[in-house]
Amino acid sequence: MTDMPDPVSPRPAPSLTTRERAALKARAHALEPVVRVGHAGVTDAMVAEIDRALEAHELIKVKIGEGDRDARVAHAEAISVRTGAAVVQRVGRVLILWRPRPELMPHA
Repeated sequence: MTDMPDPVSPRPAPSLTTRERAALKARAHALEPVVRVGHAGVTDAMVAEIDRALEAHELIKVKIGEGDRDARVAHAEAISVRTGAAVVQRVGRVLILWRPRPELMPHA
């Protein structure tokens, strides 16, 4: 058994208040996209990479390079559902995602 979550199993995304969303947008402003969605769309490997980036950084940018507006919205929704991350903002081809790191369990 591996420590990696199943990239196709949906997780509930955290909900954000308007104030939290604004603070996350400000933090994300200086970030560069860490993952790019290409012509293959939302693949298991790409979802796994986004999952790893979220575990390491909590807040990331994803560049969705292919498709029209409706396709980009669909890709953003699919990524959010499959990673359990909240969509902080979607502007053009850039998607900002946030998922809190799991709390470490204290050892007895």
